[in-house]
Amino acid sequence: MDGTDLAGRPVTRPRVPAWPVLGYYLTSYRRTWRSGVFTSFLLPLLTVLGFGVGVGAYVEQGVGGVDYLDWVVPGLIASTALQVAVLESTYPVYSGFHWSRVYSGQQAAPLRVGDILTGHLAFVLLRVLLSTTAFLLVAAVFGVLRSGWALAVPPVVVLLGLAVAAPVFAVSAVVPTDNHLTILFRFAVLPMTLFAGVFFPVESLPVGLRGLAYLSPLWHGVELCRAATLGVAPPWPLPGHLLYLAGWALVGCLLALRVFRRRLVV
Repeated sequence: MDGTDLAGRPVTRPRVPAWPVLGYYLTSYRRTWRSGVFTSFLLPLLTVLGFGVGVGAYVEQGVGGVDYLDWVVPGLIASTALQVAVLESTYPVYSGFHWSRVYSGQQAAPLRVGDILTGHLAFVLLRVLLSTTAFLLVAAVFGVLRSGWALAVPPVVVLLGLAVAAPVFAVSAVVPTDNHLTILFRFAVLPMTLFAGVFFPVESLPVGLRGLAYLSPLWHGVELCRAATLGVAPPWPLPGHLLYLAGWALVGCLLALRVFRRRLVV
């Protein structure tokens, strides 16, 4: 059931897959992807040179016996996945309700709310996958992928992207103004990036902050990516990291679906 008619009777829409929604975003992206290709490789290159090579030159002992460049790059890959997921899940979603109102147009078509949400989430995850794959290729050029398990990084970052994007979809759908999205970047994304083990081990933090870092989905994504590229076991059992991210993704999807239905169903 997706709403009521003028007489108050329930109306059920025919089932339409989410592919048309994904196709809409891909069609829009086709007009702009060329401008982002160069940046997709340039930014990872500059990041690796700046943090991995530049800062790494001052970390002579490495981290845990691992060269700093090899240690920091998987964290940067996971951080990139987080930033792309949040960026694609904030202003585009807010715009869909307030500015472009594309969600209202899609709701007027024979699409269910779940199809609208799923199609947009799928596009966000595709953007996460493309951006992190470009970063992974740059990392391969620098020879920092020390294990064949690095092939597991793409599915890991997709799971991390869903764990982040789904709850941010819910937030972006309910905030009254876009100023709240700036607060999200400033007080959630930035601290998470700085204190989730991307640039230095979480163990060097005070106990209180360390606990907050463990709660962050980014820390789990960082540790999984790092374990994959280095060919070592993650600090937590592998199922623990995966289940934690899956939990964030599941709860986020349920919240986003509930909020979208409340905003779109009449």
